[in-house]
Amino acid sequence: MPITFSQKLDSMSILKFYVHNFLSVLVLTSLFCGCAIPSKKLLLTDIKQTFPQDTIISTKLKQQISFETLLANLNSVKVIYVGERHLDKNHHDIQLKVIKSLYETNPGLCVGMEMFDHTYQHVLDQWASGQLDETEFLKKTHWYANWRYGFDLYRNILLFIRANNIPLVGLNIPFHIPPKIAVGGVENLSDDEKTHIPKTINTNIEHHRLYMEKIFGDHRTRGLENFDTFYEAQCVWEDTMAEAVATYPCEGPMVVLAGNGHIIYKFGIPDRAFQLKPAPFKTIYLAPAGTTAELDYADYIWVTPKARKPHGMLKNHPQ
Repeated sequence: MPITFSQKLDSMSILKFYVHNFLSVLVLTSLFCGCAIPSKKLLLTDIKQTFPQDTIISTKLKQQISFETLLANLNSVKVIYVGERHLDKNHHDIQLKVIKSLYETNPGLCVGMEMFDHTYQHVLDQWASGQLDETEFLKKTHWYANWRYGFDLYRNILLFIRANNIPLVGLNIPFHIPPKIAVGGVENLSDDEKTHIPKTINTNIEHHRLYMEKIFGDHRTRGLENFDTFYEAQCVWEDTMAEAVATYPCEGPMVVLAGNGHIIYKFGIPDRAFQLKPAPFKTIYLAPAGTTAELDYADYIWVTPKARKPHGMLKNHPQ
């Protein structure tokens, strides 16, 4: 399974959020990708075909489909994963479009978000039931201490959830735990921290391990020198969110919002959640024009406009 340069960059941007100072920010993504690919097209490297922005590609059919066809396909499954590049407002607009469209025919819809850890579930319930205003919500979720990306990126999604009393599910593990595992392993966590770890951590998915080994090998950093603990942290992260997806009692389908690196090739959250609860699912990978992708990335690849200038991130926040 080949790994493209743009894929590594996308995954690194997600990993860096949790490992903080261990991995350096890569700032040349758009410059590198833009050299060989028309700026308003996405290149699918395995079939050597380009697609313009605003195209939805069915990777099974290897061709463009309409949003209406996509929606009909999504209405037949229990879990819909919609990826993102966290700082790309285009991606959050698409996520909201999918949520709104699915909600019209699925009033029992739930939304699971990587952006909140499960210890805030009581606050998320208060938000979804309309008990909190935005200021209270930001304080109670410690948004700028935890996720820290600009709230404006996610505001419209969260306002729609509140306006329609849609159950909101916190998928993540407390944010301070993965960096500790990456440098010291699970065994060196406190007893309290260990209570947040799933009973079973799957570190035996070969393709996932190879994928992470490549990233780790290309970006070695002082203090992060043991691949086994680095990979353990990644798997704890994926399995925690997979467990949350599989166990939340959602009446209808669940839309899961997470970084592209958690849904790519399905070996992050999707396959792990399916192993826990074999509910049918689909994945949508959001790929900016001017970058590359592969058919195996997801069930659908949505070519988004070339990324706007990053904004909405706390100063010195890792990208």
